[in-house]
Amino acid sequence: MKKTLIVAATIAAVATPALAMGPFYIVFDKAAGKCTMTQTAPTDTAKFAMMGEYKTEADAKMAMHGMTKCK
Repeated sequence: MKKTLIVAATIAAVATPALAMGPFYIVFDKAAGKCTMTQTAPTDTAKFAMMGEYKTEADAKMAMHGMTKCK
């Protein structure tokens, strides 16, 4: 029984992808009317509005999903 648990834990650890570390930025493209995620902070404030900065890609995706402007 113990060998089965060790093998299962090892497979789960190998199969789980590493979290991509940021920063990740969510920006709103004013011309296109949609949000995008990038690892580069926007510099053109006439074209883009900063929606947030996040440490991981997963956090950014979850935040973007909940933003009204990004739907």
